[in-house]
Amino acid sequence: MPTYDYVCSACEARVEYFQSMSEKPKRKCPKCGASKLVRQIGAGAGILFKGSGFYQTDYRSSSYNQAAAADSKGASCAGDTKACAASGGPCADTSSSGAKTSESSASSTKSKKAKS
Repeated sequence: MPTYDYVCSACEARVEYFQSMSEKPKRKCPKCGASKLVRQIGAGAGILFKGSGFYQTDYRSSSYNQAAAADSKGASCAGDTKACAASGGPCADTSSSGAKTSESSASSTKSKKAKS
C-alpha cells in the first residue's frame, strides 16, 4: 500500500496517509478541519529487489568487492614473472602446469653448457 501526500489548500498543512490505491482520497484537513485536502502526485520510490530469484551480483557485500578487486590486481604478471612469483601471483606455483620457472630454465641451460 502506498503512502500519499496531501496538502490543504486552506491552511497549507502537509500530511501523509498510508492507504490502499482503491481507497477514496481524503478530503478533511486534520489541522483546520476544512474539506480542502488535495492529493499530491509524487515521483514514487525506487524499488529494491532483494532475496532469492534475482541477480546474485546485484547486492554484493563490501568485503566481497574488496576481495574481487585484490584478485583482479594480482591476476596478471604483465611479463615480469619474477616479481609475479615473488608476490604470490599466478606465476608463483607452476609445478601443476609443467612450466619451468626462469630459475630452473637457467640452471638447465648451465648444465647443458657444462656437458658440451
